[in-house]
Amino acid sequence: MHEIFTSVNALLTLTAHEPSTVNPQTWRCLFSVSHLQLQRSDLMAADQTEMAETGSTLMASESKQPAARPLNKFERIFQPCLAELLGTSFFVFIGCVSVIENVESAGRLQPALVHGLAVAVMVACMAEISGSHFNPPFTLGVYLCGGLEMNMVIPYLACQLIGGVLGAAMAKLMTSRENYDKAHGAAFAVLQSEDQIGGAVFGEIAMTCLVTMVVLLGAVNATTRSPLVPFMVGCTVIINILAGGDVSGTCLNPARAFGPAVMSNYWSYHWVYWLGPITGGLIAAVLVRFILGDRNIRLILK
Repeated sequence: MHEIFTSVNALLTLTAHEPSTVNPQTWRCLFSVSHLQLQRSDLMAADQTEMAETGSTLMASESKQPAARPLNKFERIFQPCLAELLGTSFFVFIGCVSVIENVESAGRLQPALVHGLAVAVMVACMAEISGSHFNPPFTLGVYLCGGLEMNMVIPYLACQLIGGVLGAAMAKLMTSRENYDKAHGAAFAVLQSEDQIGGAVFGEIAMTCLVTMVVLLGAVNATTRSPLVPFMVGCTVIINILAGGDVSGTCLNPARAFGPAVMSNYWSYHWVYWLGPITGGLIAAVLVRFILGDRNIRLILK
């Protein structure tokens, strides 16, 4: 605008002189400059108007975006329970087959790798649906640390036990009768005398406490939460089986013990694989609640 006013002043100054003293070429130059400056001002105004309209359109489109749809009843209750049932079924199925068809020369390595990799894969696949517990001690520990609502605890536990039976049934259908009977259907048959019970119970408590603590710190506790939790849990299962397989069989999971026991009707010292893992899971929850958890989870010394 300043340039336009300057040009107008120049024209007024020239018209104050005699027309004969003004060069025609000067008139043409002045009018051309004024015309170009007016066009420039019009273009700038048009650009500003277009930018304002574009901004208004973008703001309007953003405001029209729908809010996130809340989960329906199926997604909140039934889908997580079905995920627990299916996940536990396939985990127990794969684990049982690895024991029944285990190559003798492989020793504990084959079932250790199979159980660890199976749980890692299933946790990674279904973590966003149900949390991928597949294990009653995990469910109890997650609930006690605030990661699961009370009304989902019993359905989760029921689905895990049913899944254990289904997985053991699938393993029975797949394997040969001879190998199935020899391995007692992959039920835990390591304990053969009363003298072994003390070490087996303590081993189940300690090893289940370790893997449950990995779950709680890796998936529930905010300050230590990690996307690597499937890998961490799988590795912990592998090292536990390699370390304690000859002591107790390294169950760590009552659902893994319950399914094969039902299908093979082998119940010797079965209670060990309930008492040990559940106690270990509760101890892990206490450690996180009182010592290792962040301020949102820890109950003392906040």
